[in-house]
Amino acid sequence: MLNIGQIEEGFVLDHIKAGKSLSIYHHLQLDKKDCTVAIIKNAKSDKMGKKDILKVECDIEEMDMDVLAVIDHNITVNVIKGGEIVAKQELTLPKEVKNIFRCKNPRCITSIEQELPHIFILGDEAKGNYRCKYCEEKCTDVIGDNFLFR
Repeated sequence: MLNIGQIEEGFVLDHIKAGKSLSIYHHLQLDKKDCTVAIIKNAKSDKMGKKDILKVECDIEEMDMDVLAVIDHNITVNVIKGGEIVAKQELTLPKEVKNIFRCKNPRCITSIEQELPHIFILGDEAKGNYRCKYCEEKCTDVIGDNFLFR
C-alpha cells in the first residue's frame, strides 16, 4: 500500500488523464518552484479506470490555472487549507490565452516580431480549439510542442 502524507496548505489536482501528470508538472512550472510535489501515476479510479493525481504544497494563487484549463478543463482542483479541502475550483476554458501557445505558422507576425505576445482566441468551446489572434492559424496540438515554456 502506497502512503502519501496529507498536505497542510496547497492543492490537489485529481482526475488527470493517466500519464499526463508529468506534462502538467512542467507546464505549471512546478520544477521551478520551491514546493513539495507528489505525483501519483496510474492510480485506480472507478470513473476513469486509471488516473493521475498531483499533490502540491504551495499557494494556489502562484499557479496559472489558464494553462491547466487549456490542458484539460475536466481536472478537479481541490484547495487545501489546514489539512482539509476548503474549496473545489472549477476550470473553464479561457476566451483568450496569452503566451501559452506558440503559433506554428511561419508567415505569422509572431515568427518575425520576437517581443510580440502570442495571443490565441478560443474558437470552438465544445472542441477547445484556439486560433492565433494575428493569422487565424488553428492550434491543434494542445499538449505537444505548441506550448511555450516560459
